[in-house]
Formats: sequence, C-alpha cells, structure tokens
Amino acid sequence: MFESDSGVDLLLENKKEFVNQILTWWAKDYIDLPWRRSKDAYGIWVAEVMLQQTQIATVIPYYEKWMSRFPTIGDLAEGSLDEVLKLWQGLGYYSRARNLHAAARLILDQYDGKLPDDVPNLMKLPGIGRYTAGALASIAYGRSEPVLDGNVIRVFSRVTDLKEDVTNSSTRNELWRLAAELIPGEKPGDFNQALMELGQRICLPANPNCGECPIANLCLARVRETQYERPVRPPRKRIPHYDVVAGIIWRTQPALNGEFLITRRPTSGMLGGLWEFPGGKVEHAENHEAALQREIAEELAIDIQVGRNLCVVKHAYTHFRITLYAYNARYVSGIPQHIGVDDHAWVSLLDLDRFAFAATDVRIINALRNEFS
Repeated sequence: MFESDSGVDLLLENKKEFVNQILTWWAKDYIDLPWRRSKDAYGIWVAEVMLQQTQIATVIPYYEKWMSRFPTIGDLAEGSLDEVLKLWQGLGYYSRARNLHAAARLILDQYDGKLPDDVPNLMKLPGIGRYTAGALASIAYGRSEPVLDGNVIRVFSRVTDLKEDVTNSSTRNELWRLAAELIPGEKPGDFNQALMELGQRICLPANPNCGECPIANLCLARVRETQYERPVRPPRKRIPHYDVVAGIIWRTQPALNGEFLITRRPTSGMLGGLWEFPGGKVEHAENHEAALQREIAEELAIDIQVGRNLCVVKHAYTHFRITLYAYNARYVSGIPQHIGVDDHAWVSLLDLDRFAFAATDVRIINALRNEFS
C-alpha cells in the first residue's frame, strides 16, 4: 500500500481521503459534551483551558459550576481571584485559573468584552498559546487554523510512522506545518476536535484500538507494526522527591472553633494565590522540627513550638513528588510579617470553606476535621 518511507509525503498525497474519513467518523461518533452544545466562544475557551492536562470526566462538573457562576466574560472579570481559585480547587495547575481571570479583565478593557477571533490577538491574552488560539479560532469562529496537542501528535506520529523525537523543537515545528497543511477549509473546528478525540478514545498511548480507527487504512505505523513505538520520546528522567513540613499553628487551644494560622502563597509562584498551612522543604540533614521552625521564621518572622505530627500526605506533581508532614504547633511570639507570603489570616475550621487550598492542604483539613468530629 505504501511505496515510500516518507510517511508525511504519503499522508499529504492522501489528504482528501484522510480529512473525509476523519470528518465522517466525527459526524456519527463524537461524544456529546456541555461545551459542544453551542458556539459560545467564552464557553469553548473555558473548556479548552480546563481540559489541558485534565481528564474530560473530571472537567465536566467543574465546567458546569464555573459557567453557572461566571456565565460571561464580564462576570468572570468582575469576580475576585479568591472566588475564581475556590471554584478551580481540585483541578490543579492553578496558573490556568489565574490566567483566565486576568485575560477576562483584559478582554473587558481592550476588546469590548468579546474574545478575539484571530490567532495573533488571541495569543496576546494571558495563558493562551499557539494550541489554545488555534482551537478557539477554529472551533468557535470556523477559521482554518491548526492545533497540535499530545493527542494530535500521537495520531500524526503513528499515521506517518514518525521516527524523530517529538520532544525536539524542530520535530514539533514540522508537525505544526503538517497540521497546517491538513486543516480543511470547511469544518476546521470539527476536524481539529475529531483529531483530538481520536487520540483520546482510540489512538491511545499504550494500547491503541487500531481495529476501531477510522483512518487505519492510512496508518503507516499499523502497517509496519510500529504503533507501540510511536511517538518517539527520550527515556523519562528520574523524578525527584522532597520531604516537606507544614504547621497548623494554633494561637488558642486546639479545638473545632480554635484559631490557627493560614497563609496565602505569592501569586506569581507555584500554586500562586492559594491558601496553605505554612512550611516548606526539609533541607539535607535537618530534622522536621528544626525545618518547620526555620521555614516559619523565614516566611513570617514568628516563633513557634512544634508539637505532634497530625498526618502524612504523599503527592505527585508534574516534575517532582513530595511527602508532606503536617505538625500541630503553638504560636509563641512575633507579629506575622509577609516575607515569603502574600497574606495571612487567623481562622478556625469553621471558616475554611471560604478559602481555596491545594490538594495537599485539603487533606490536612480533612485530618483536622476528623480530630474534632
């Protein structure tokens, strides 16, 4: 069937058949999702941002709550960052929420409250890169703009039996050029969504369902039986692990209505804008008590007495893992200073539903509630 090793050339020779088969499959087999029920550019934008590095099933309830509270760009722009982060709590990658909020305010100020309809202006907005701009321009506005995400890369790599490392910038540029060559003039949004859904549902990373694939007859990797070797990536690096300590710093006797300290992380950093139990990384050869006292002094300039361990939380981020040890502690002296934090508050367990916390801190809160239930 294939007479050349150049899978890209072969795919482009069969472009019309490839596009038609993709669109035919999409028309009869796409999954009905809340953000696909209208062409509202704002709703599509919110969904695209939420779906980055997050499963569809996880996104749906978050999307519905978000659109109920912030049905328009204006509503989002007028909302507070605290409320935005609280609605996002549990989705992770909180910079996405901060960027949505910042972009909404910019749209209200510079674009008369309407999301731009072209890639160059979309990419001027916080958090919108080449992929998201292409997705919005094609899906919401019907523009013939390509997309390239992990799912599309996997489909292209297998269809063309690509031997190059897809993490290299030169290979990515070639794949973007291929995506631009393939994008049809009609129904570009359907085509892009179909490619992404094909990667999500059928052209799976470990176990592709080649028997159900609508473009199996055009897939060079399937013919050569290299589909399990594509896409090509370098071996994964060892993921580092850190021990971290955090303090529930009481200024009253520990109790359901007792007061303890929480701090707000700097907006510009990791988990920016979220509230947390203060603490930090344990340095080499440092014991937990010393580490917690040092971190609290460095961040807040107060003295504490460390008590018993409340719980241990293990958590994996994208590039590292942590084991978090949470300790009850007693406030001793000093006026909290905002040295390594943006803000602080003395609260009780009864107050915490008003604040947005990262997943690790939510587990500490649950452990605290169990203590006093």
